[in-house]
Amino acid sequence: MDLRRLNLFIAVVDHGTITAAAHAVHVAQPAVSLAIQELETEVGTALFVRTRSGAVLTPAGEALVAPARQALRDIALASQAVAAVTGLVAGRLDLVSLPTLAADPLAAMVGRFRQAHPGVAVRLGAPDEPGELAEAVRRGAAELGITERSADNAGLEQHHVVDQNLVAISPPGTTHKARSINLTELSRLALVVTGRGTSLRTLLEQALVDAELTPIVAVESAQRDALIPLVLAGAGTAVLPETLAATAAGLGAVVRTIRPPLQRHVVLVHRPGGLSPAAARFVELARSD
Repeated sequence: MDLRRLNLFIAVVDHGTITAAAHAVHVAQPAVSLAIQELETEVGTALFVRTRSGAVLTPAGEALVAPARQALRDIALASQAVAAVTGLVAGRLDLVSLPTLAADPLAAMVGRFRQAHPGVAVRLGAPDEPGELAEAVRRGAAELGITERSADNAGLEQHHVVDQNLVAISPPGTTHKARSINLTELSRLALVVTGRGTSLRTLLEQALVDAELTPIVAVESAQRDALIPLVLAGAGTAVLPETLAATAAGLGAVVRTIRPPLQRHVVLVHRPGGLSPAAARFVELARSD
């Protein structure tokens, strides 16, 4: 198959319409339409159904997405292998991270990598759930993922990054006698949580269930950036990584450690087999930390 056609096919998949894909890859719209038609002729069936809202994949189109991404990645791998000889002076690294891991530890990891290899661009994605992240790595939408250690990562290589302590962050003025809180006390508080299936909520709920306790969910937010503002506004208590505690405390929140400790085991994941030079270097730097 023609790699240019595959690249334009993936552009339409990623951007939803031929017009948006043409704009994104700086190719004239008729040229994109022609490339898709030629690819459909080559495979002998329609790959998209054209609708008013955009281009919808047919079953044949869906079947082509993963092999097409892999073919394009293999070409990029060959190109980056050449760049590796000259010290990673070019290329791109695709990463995905759970949203609550983007600020810490991912930001520092990306910063260190970029300082070492400023010619390599980094593209970050943020799937909501661990299972979604692992699937993105499996199908090749991203080469590396920063997530928590879990069964969702089955079939992927895992490298330990850090053990993250979680703390209880309560509204300003919260009355407390100690700097820590146990699970029974935590279960009696109105909680501000992320959506079901997210890593933080799953970890918290499992700890309470194991202790035969039931959480009181006061606010469920799909917007993780809203958790601390919600706490500061008095909506309830959130359980978040310790790295966010200093910021919250500086804004007036009451921060307490949790007994017994709640920890999230952060790992870097990738598919088995060869990595691009950029990804291999990122893993090397992460493991050295």
